[in-house]
Amino acid sequence: MKKGYIVYMTVLVVVLKSLPAMAGDIAKPIYSSYTGLVMAGYQGWFAAEGDSSNRGWYHYRGSGGVFEPGNTNVDFWPDIREYTKTYKSPFKFADGSDAYLYSPYDEESVDLHFKWMKEYGIDGVHMQRFVSEIKNPSGKRHFNKVLENALKAAKKYGRAISVMYDLSGCRSEDIALVETDWRELEQTFKLTDPAVNPTYLWHRGKPMLTIWGVGFNDRRRYTIADVDRLVDRLSTAEHNVAIMLGVPYYWSTLGNDTEPSAALHELIKKADIVMPWAVGRYDSRAFQPAVVASDIAWCAANGVDYVPLVFAGFSWGNMHHNPSIYHQIPRLKGDFFWQQVAAIKRAGAKSLYIAMFDEIDEGTAIFKCANEKDTPLNGNGGLRFVGIEDDLPTDHYLWLAGQAAAWFHGKTGFSSERPSRR
Repeated sequence: MKKGYIVYMTVLVVVLKSLPAMAGDIAKPIYSSYTGLVMAGYQGWFAAEGDSSNRGWYHYRGSGGVFEPGNTNVDFWPDIREYTKTYKSPFKFADGSDAYLYSPYDEESVDLHFKWMKEYGIDGVHMQRFVSEIKNPSGKRHFNKVLENALKAAKKYGRAISVMYDLSGCRSEDIALVETDWRELEQTFKLTDPAVNPTYLWHRGKPMLTIWGVGFNDRRRYTIADVDRLVDRLSTAEHNVAIMLGVPYYWSTLGNDTEPSAALHELIKKADIVMPWAVGRYDSRAFQPAVVASDIAWCAANGVDYVPLVFAGFSWGNMHHNPSIYHQIPRLKGDFFWQQVAAIKRAGAKSLYIAMFDEIDEGTAIFKCANEKDTPLNGNGGLRFVGIEDDLPTDHYLWLAGQAAAWFHGKTGFSSERPSRR
């Protein structure tokens, strides 16, 4: 009896001693804050004829859903030399050889993108999720598969990842779909369980979700009030997410591209982070760092975190069949990108959003794109493809983004002058 009691007590002591360790083993997110991170937006909306999405040349194609020389939506052509799965396009090079493209529907292509993020030191991406797309089965299937690919790659390469809902094209009645879809993603992918998705981005102690596209004065068919109600629902105990709002560039003064309503400021005060949309708002001559400083001051006074946006350049000539708007906002070999990075860092910003990782439609992409001399022909109507400047390597903008990340991570030796690559 005494011996059995001693054995029992010994086992009990061992179990009790193990409890703190067991509690300490509860999974925690690797990325507990956006602060200090440099992340890019990831569209993932392309498809290729012959992939498993059954969407044809989605987002590569031009007007009328046709993808052929003289009719495409994209200005840049990806550098496809490292992709293990590619698809022959209707385009050819000057020597008559076929031009190929990739599809993010393929796991190996997304894996390559996240491999690049790790190699160049970019912290991760915000996965764009277009509400107007996920309303239909084919769109939801596409974006779910791309997200699945990305979550797997993010975990493999230790990159931060989060979901960003884009409200472009929505009506008021569509806004509630965000809450429904988020609940489905939680159930399907266990996004906010660090044991399953350890690199999903958290902020202020909560998993992060972004709502992009509120407060613009471009006659959208939903209102600030619609988004306000959505934010209230997402802030309940059921969801308890940290919310980043994507807003117009001149949001703090309610000017220019912004709906002049004080309701926008009241909504932003409910959010955890505000991210102004800078793409297309300025070029190297018109960029005004004072706007960033003003935004930071507003956020500090109102308890909202601030993540500014930088972009490499802008071009959408093929989308509009207009050669005059190729390189509408010139990249200047990275000087324009670095001009923004340096000014924003010196203004006191702690984090960055880069637009975008893979946006070749409007020419903001930082991932590897072909040099201009190595792009296919684009018909006989004066249209062409633009690309990375011919005297630069195709990974130049990935490398620059990595340098920006190093600066925001605390590495010294950077200045307003674009760093030189050795």
